[in-house]
Amino acid sequence: MTVRPDPAPSLYTPGERARRDSTRWTLVQGILAPLQFAVFAISLVLVLRYLATGEGYAVATWSIVAKTACLYAIMVTGAIWEKVVFGRWLFARAFFWEDVVSMAVIALHTAYLWALWTGALAPPALMTLALVAYAAYVINAGQFVLKLRAARLQAGVPA
Repeated sequence: MTVRPDPAPSLYTPGERARRDSTRWTLVQGILAPLQFAVFAISLVLVLRYLATGEGYAVATWSIVAKTACLYAIMVTGAIWEKVVFGRWLFARAFFWEDVVSMAVIALHTAYLWALWTGALAPPALMTLALVAYAAYVINAGQFVLKLRAARLQAGVPA
């Protein structure tokens, strides 16, 4: 007799799936996620340019502030989405670990804003802190991409 492992639990109950598919917040997340990634990609280039050449500090700084604003927007609307779909503002069963890492991402981006505002770090250290925040963001974005892929597979949609 062959023992098969239990299949992975479904990400959504039928009710959660129906709420996910009917709420406008799903579309909002679908728009904000690639927008945030585009702002991140541009900002990353600007930050790396500053660190490599010492030029473009102001534009790199504004790009990080813009990336952080996008992050805050997607986090607030994401919390609303979780409340609508799962009945919880954050840390719903299906997205618990993504939300945990999101809190670290927010903390790092907020630490950057605080250090910028207070002058606590010199420009090169500020840019390094931004890169650490960006690395955490990439990990978190990867989590969400994998979760989206899993949801599509469980729904029978090719990934």
